[in-house]
Amino acid sequence: RRVQAALDKVGLLKKAKALPVTLSGGEQQRVGIARAVVSRPPVVLADEPTGNLDPELSLEIMELFRQFNQVGVTLLIATHDLGLVERLPTRTLTLREGRLVGDRRP
Repeated sequence: RRVQAALDKVGLLKKAKALPVTLSGGEQQRVGIARAVVSRPPVVLADEPTGNLDPELSLEIMELFRQFNQVGVTLLIATHDLGLVERLPTRTLTLREGRLVGDRRP
């Protein structure tokens, strides 16, 4: 049930039985996100989780991450999409050349 719910949340429930080679890069990325949350981890590390996604789907995935955070999952998200990050009401740490240069809180 959790697997189906996770696939539904990332918009891939209809492709639950699809082979990985038949999925696009963005679909594979969303499967990875679904797999990460099915096990209910205390921490999720996401490196460019919206890198291969269109802007609308990127917002949906970030909203999904926000929902996970609300139930106690700590999320560490690395991204170059500053526009996306600025739209989210979350604490944001900014690194430049490996050094902390900013700490924005909502």
